[in-house]
Amino acid sequence: MISYELSVEDLTDTRFAISPLSETVFSLRVLREPGLHVLHLPWRRGVLGELDAADVDLLLSLVGERLLLPDFLTPRPTTFAPAFEEELALVRQTAPEHVRRDLLAALVTGPVPADDAAAVRFRDAACELLQRYWELAIEPVWPRMRLILEADMTYRARQLAMGGARLLFADMHPNLRWHEGVLYIAKMIGRHHVPSSGLGLLLMPSVFAHKPAPPFHPDVPPSLVYPSRAVATLWTPPPAPDTTALTKLLGAPRTRLLHLLSEPLPTIELARRLRVTSSAISQHLRVMHATGLVIRVRHGRQVLYRRSPLGDQLADP
Repeated sequence: MISYELSVEDLTDTRFAISPLSETVFSLRVLREPGLHVLHLPWRRGVLGELDAADVDLLLSLVGERLLLPDFLTPRPTTFAPAFEEELALVRQTAPEHVRRDLLAALVTGPVPADDAAAVRFRDAACELLQRYWELAIEPVWPRMRLILEADMTYRARQLAMGGARLLFADMHPNLRWHEGVLYIAKMIGRHHVPSSGLGLLLMPSVFAHKPAPPFHPDVPPSLVYPSRAVATLWTPPPAPDTTALTKLLGAPRTRLLHLLSEPLPTIELARRLRVTSSAISQHLRVMHATGLVIRVRHGRQVLYRRSPLGDQLADP
């Protein structure tokens, strides 16, 4: 059991953050134990098919017994949404004694560096490996992941505003319990109590975390990675576009006009192609121009119409 004592000042300073590096590191658990998150199996199969076998072995060596992860690989974000490279730069600054300490605490399967020079080599090699892994496995899907994480934070912030800490933690995870100013995190390997520090609590939703995960060491400022809501939607393919939707919105004549206006055309040419009168075309174009779907420019004696950027988005979603 790990517990955080949170004063009024701590709760006032409670904030959320998104950490691409933490997501990258936590995803290693899914590579190691696919049964943790069956929802991620399609992603896992694709990633393992792209990674070199040697890189897979090295990545899995960063996951310790009982799926513990070295704390130095997941530094506390200093901003709301740092870039992956910014966070990795912090890891590269980790003191070698902290590298060895965290590897021992995580019970990693490989040998722990024996001295500072070996610890620095291990740290730098891990950073290079994680950079390659991020680019291949996480960065391509990061925009979708971030949308889910931000939606979770919006929901949690609303819970906090409506019911305080009790409501905030009520449905975050069964292992979490809030009671009389203390947040209890059950079923943890470590056992320690962190008194109020006035440093606040940093909350980080994760699509790869299967349970709440605080830092292993009690001297680290309070933070908590927790499973995000709506993870099941992450790998759901988007619905096929409804080709009739635009017609339902604009009507058949204006939809045909919008598709024709991928190139600049005058009213008379549009009327010829659609076999209607120029006055009918002009009426539609006035409405479409007023709503920002088309733009018009004068070319000699003619006025040419073309789709606007908004029109492009509607015509070619």
